[in-house]
Amino acid sequence: MPPMASRATKTESVKKKAAAKKKAAAKKKAPAKKKAVAKKAAAKKKAPAKKAAAKKASAKKASAKKPRVFAMSFASVYPHYVAKAEKKGRTKREVDQIIEWLTGYNGRQLKKVIDTRADFEAFFADAPQLNPNVKLITGVVCGVRVEDVEDPLMKKIRYLDKLVEELARGKKMSSILRG
Repeated sequence: MPPMASRATKTESVKKKAAAKKKAAAKKKAPAKKKAVAKKAAAKKKAPAKKAAAKKASAKKASAKKPRVFAMSFASVYPHYVAKAEKKGRTKREVDQIIEWLTGYNGRQLKKVIDTRADFEAFFADAPQLNPNVKLITGVVCGVRVEDVEDPLMKKIRYLDKLVEELARGKKMSSILRG
C-alpha cells in the first residue's frame, strides 16, 4: 500500500506547485492590471482633448477635400442641362435664360465661360451677379433639400440644377424665374 500513498502525495505536491505558480502569476498581473486601470483613467481625462483634436482634423480634411463637382468643368455639364431640357420639349435658349437669371451671365459671357472650360468654382466666383431672388428657390434636387445645403458653392450648383429640373418638368418660365 505504500506505493498508493506516494502517488497521492505526488498528486498533492503537483497541485500545490500549480497553485503556487498561479499565485505568482497573479501577483505579476496585479501591477499590470493597476497600470492598465491607471492608463484608462488617464485616457478618459485626455479623451475630450483627443475628440476636439479629431474634430479639428476632420474639419481640415473636409475643407481640404472638396466635392468632385466643384472641379468639374461647367462646359462639360452644360450640354447635359440642354439635353435634359430639349428631351422634354424645351429649348437651349430657355436654359441660357435660366443661367442668365441666376448668374447674370449674358449670351457672350456664357459662351466665353464655356469656351474657357471654367470649373463650377470659377463659374460662380466670376459670375457678374447672383440673382437676389435665389432665396425663393426651394425644394429637393437629387434627394437633397436645396435650402438645407451648407456649402455656399454647392448651394449655387443645386439652385442651377433645380431651375433646369423645373424647366424640364414643364413649368412656366415666369414661375421658374420667380417673377
